[in-house]
Amino acid sequence: MKKIIVIGSGGAGKSTFSRRLGAATGIEVIHLDRLFWNPGWIETKEDVWSGVVEEALQAESWIMDGNFGGTREMRMQACDTIIFLDTPRLVCIWRVLKRWFVYRNKSRPDMTEGCAERLDWKFLNWVWNYPKKSKPTVKKLLEHFAATKNILILRSNKEAEMFLGGIRSPK
Repeated sequence: MKKIIVIGSGGAGKSTFSRRLGAATGIEVIHLDRLFWNPGWIETKEDVWSGVVEEALQAESWIMDGNFGGTREMRMQACDTIIFLDTPRLVCIWRVLKRWFVYRNKSRPDMTEGCAERLDWKFLNWVWNYPKKSKPTVKKLLEHFAATKNILILRSNKEAEMFLGGIRSPK
């Protein structure tokens, strides 16, 4: 594992999992939220975004977390390992609410400085509907890349902990 993407619903635990995986492997973690959002929640322009991701993919190794459907297939093509955190919807909603409470009025560690944590109905709706609207697309892509990529689907904290517990630190 040298080039790893971590995907899943909002609140699935992608950033926390990626940080822990990075600490265990010594591989740099790239949070796509930090690359995409500019201070004040200003989006990176669409015509620039794929170039930003393409440049990040050129590194020798990385752990890249985030969704961003417009670049998902490009990232899947470039990686050797896909980790899909298939976290239950209610757990995701709970984590999103908890994250908002913990980081309200400040930027969380995986976000660009100047993007104070926020919560809105559009995002909650996206998280709630992820299993029906986004997950089928992800599953099709996982099937498409199954022959050429190492794919792990982790469905619970217990499975994530077991996986992370099996990672040996670099010497």
